[in-house]
Amino acid sequence: MSRRIFSVAAALLMFAGGGAVAQVPYQRIVQAGNAPQDWLTYSGNYNSQRYSALSQINRNNVSQLRPAWMYQLKRPGVFETTPVVADGVMYITEPPSTVAALDVKTGRPLWRWTPQIPDNVIVIGSPPVNRGVAILDDMVFAGSIAGHLTALDAKSGVVRWDVTVDDNRKGYYLTLAPLALDGKVVVGVSGAEAGIRGFIAAYDAKTGNQVWRTYTIPGPGEPGRESWGKDSANIGGSSSWLTGSYDPALNTLYWMTGNPGPDYDGDVRPGDNLYSCSVLALDPNTGRIKWHFQFTPHDVHDWDSNQIPVLFDDTINGKPRKLLAVANRNAFYYVIDRETGEFVTGQAYAKQTWAAGLDAKGRPILKAGNEPTIDGKEVWPNLQGSANWYSPSYSPQTKLFYQFTREMSSIYYKGQAQYTAGLAYTAGGGTAVDGDTAYAAIRALDGTSGKLRWEFKLFEPGMDGVMSTAGGLVFGGTEEGNFFALDAMNGKPLWDMQLGGPIHANPMSFGVDGKQYVAIPAGWTLYVFALP
Repeated sequence: MSRRIFSVAAALLMFAGGGAVAQVPYQRIVQAGNAPQDWLTYSGNYNSQRYSALSQINRNNVSQLRPAWMYQLKRPGVFETTPVVADGVMYITEPPSTVAALDVKTGRPLWRWTPQIPDNVIVIGSPPVNRGVAILDDMVFAGSIAGHLTALDAKSGVVRWDVTVDDNRKGYYLTLAPLALDGKVVVGVSGAEAGIRGFIAAYDAKTGNQVWRTYTIPGPGEPGRESWGKDSANIGGSSSWLTGSYDPALNTLYWMTGNPGPDYDGDVRPGDNLYSCSVLALDPNTGRIKWHFQFTPHDVHDWDSNQIPVLFDDTINGKPRKLLAVANRNAFYYVIDRETGEFVTGQAYAKQTWAAGLDAKGRPILKAGNEPTIDGKEVWPNLQGSANWYSPSYSPQTKLFYQFTREMSSIYYKGQAQYTAGLAYTAGGGTAVDGDTAYAAIRALDGTSGKLRWEFKLFEPGMDGVMSTAGGLVFGGTEEGNFFALDAMNGKPLWDMQLGGPIHANPMSFGVDGKQYVAIPAGWTLYVFALP
């Protein structure tokens, strides 16, 4: 790891109009639910419910929703950011790794910072995107596709420090929004399709010094190493490329992990391939793994588990439980005890043809003959999964879990595994099925059981997140550019607007001067809506 300290901004745009600057101590993030006008983390707060307690916009007046302001990207690209809002300032990322601060009332740019990205940067497995920032005290933190983590002054955009998380020439890069904890900033890495060895790392928020690094693949002599075989673990992938969740009361960090590598040829990595396709419960002070749960042992379909883990409490069989829920890419919905890692319940929430169900411990009961082949094998779900990186939402008001669900299959092909540092290491691939009946739906699942309560069907199986609100609404978007609101209780459509560009992002909400706003990126524009 290399570290550099800067005293001047790399690219200071402007800061006119005075003293607006975020001051967000750790305790303020912990208590974010008490101040719903803020949006202080990627998913709103540490429990990742992507639920807004604001209710000014509700099922009775949402039909009046209109654009309040818009912000246009300075360069084209896939726009997947979730804004962070605090103290009158909105912080966003633009593709591939730019950070911008905007006046939250008008969208007027306050400052804009762009890192140096080498012309030969390696990005294998995703578009060159960035999904957002973290904020802590008076600093904003962002990762880059060059494999760096940077701390910026929240008021000016001046670079406070910059570290290399790992070597991009080996395939490491960052696309996630970091997660800021008490004095630390936590990130995961992308790059499984380049044969990296995945990890999660924490950095001192003030200095950029690495505090701990936890590999998602056990090292020699560590428990779980035997689940790889044939010395495949050092290039086994299992990247950690999406933001985790945190329980301050349990002092436990929850982070999801991706597919093993190579993606489609499991012969070179016999065994369960721990801790790929899993959730890890970590001690945030040391990085020690408290427990793990693996969703797809020995994955050969690229069904990584980089989905958002949602935390909520409920009563099951008369007993209060602290729960973690995941709508997994593999088409199963899981509920896990987040104190112990015990499997509580699970069931398919989308069409799948690879498993007969889950056993009593949550392990899939495999159907024979669904592995990729040289000639190709059709399997549901497709290689982008029934879910992917985009956020679900959980409403404590309805106790429903809302998920943008993709119904689509792929023909999976097996190739020959050949590892070369910095090149694709997938050993196969997948294609869509001509003439199939692919579609998407917003599905509302009972939070504790996963049973379907309602669905709202959509034409295109895109990549779109959802948000629920105390106003009884669920907001979502489509590949065709429609931004819409549904009744959270029954899925009835209440409002829709065509934005003219595809939505590949998650809605969020914030409040200013007693007025509620809803924001969504679409195409190359950030749209912010409010009531007249």
